[in-house]
Amino acid sequence: MSVIAHHLIWTNYGTWLPNDPRGSGSQMVYTQALGELAEPHFGRREKQPSRQAVREFYKAAAPRLQYPVIRFSPTQFDEIAAAFAETIKKHQYTCYACAIMPDHVHLVIRKHRHKGEAIIEHFQDDSRLQFSSLGVVSTDHPIWTKGGWDRFLDSPTAVRRRVQYVENNPVKDGLPRQTWPFVVPYDNWPFHKSPNRS
Repeated sequence: MSVIAHHLIWTNYGTWLPNDPRGSGSQMVYTQALGELAEPHFGRREKQPSRQAVREFYKAAAPRLQYPVIRFSPTQFDEIAAAFAETIKKHQYTCYACAIMPDHVHLVIRKHRHKGEAIIEHFQDDSRLQFSSLGVVSTDHPIWTKGGWDRFLDSPTAVRRRVQYVENNPVKDGLPRQTWPFVVPYDNWPFHKSPNRS
């Protein structure tokens, strides 16, 4: 498969735990206090729990976490976006879509010399420092769950679909549609230029 872009997703600290009732990408829970709440299920559960069950799980988990759970307010979206803009500029990423949600983030990033895992790490590290500098949380607060998901996009059609999905993400949750200055329209890369003809 020839990757032309990445759909990157990661969550705020404490909002998608290894033993989340919906399933997760983890096979173990390393914190005993959290492990007492539920066994982990690797991957998405075929039968999904109710929203009430998920809320109850996280209500029980919150006091067992080392740091407070952060859910960004709309006014804090701008601070995260400012940090993302700096990361994009520093590493010369091309961003086709971005949705900053209260408890997670979506980005569509054009293929780069960095792998998806490294791109996520750069965004997380830079935004954590930026957000911590505001004094909202302690400087040692992780802000994000380390790592995330990298969905490979291998065709212009796949990129356009994911861009639309990401753009609609806030709207589905009753938030305003987001526009960020560092997001550029998808230009059909790498098929955006016609061959030279003599």
